Amino acid sequence: MRIILLGEPGAGKGTYSAELVKKYKIPQISTGDMLRAAVKAGTPLGKQAQEFMKKGELVPDSLVIELIRERIKEGDASKGFILDGFPRTLPQAQSLEKMLQSMNIRLSGVLKIEVAKAILLKRLTGRRVCKGCGATYNIDTMKPQKDGVCDKCGKELIQRPDDKPETIENRLTVYQKDTAPLIEFYENKGLLKRVQCEGEYDEVMARIFSALEKTAKV
Repeated sequence: MRIILLGEPGAGKGTYSAELVKKYKIPQISTGDMLRAAVKAGTPLGKQAQEFMKKGELVPDSLVIELIRERIKEGDASKGFILDGFPRTLPQAQSLEKMLQSMNIRLSGVLKIEVAKAILLKRLTGRRVCKGCGATYNIDTMKPQKDGVCDKCGKELIQRPDDKPETIENRLTVYQKDTAPLIEFYENKGLLKRVQCEGEYDEVMARIFSALEKTAKV
């Protein structure tokens, strides 16, 4: 199974992809994690990426595509993979398609995680991060034992600027603008499957598995 996981910030892609990894025994490929790993390992592509990152610049799509190419050649991806965080724009999707075609690899499906905006805002604005150890909490879903204090190190919990309501609103608007053409692109290819991911966790996972069984060749 080779799938792309799409969804707004706060939609729960990381949580759901972890379940897919366990069920289908395929790796989750996060471009952010992949870039950090390549830089840390000092690979030729990692060194190129590091030059852009040092300058505070975005790593070019062409370089990210090559990193993905190298990653899916690894043994644990022989039976499939879950792409999380890429593509985010139509040009990225088109470049990814060309790369996969050159490797004679076909996508099984594209899963669009859908959550109401009000719920996304609540999840994201409720996030709190420890100033000391970086542990993450949520004032609605994963509260610390003592308000405003980290369970692990006792330091203060803060709300990052990125998690302020006005910033979240902007992030969601940008996401919708950038991904609308991308969603249409995969929909026209018959690969897109929308899944409503609100409600009880087990029910949501059942809907996700059902969608994949219908859409993808497992």
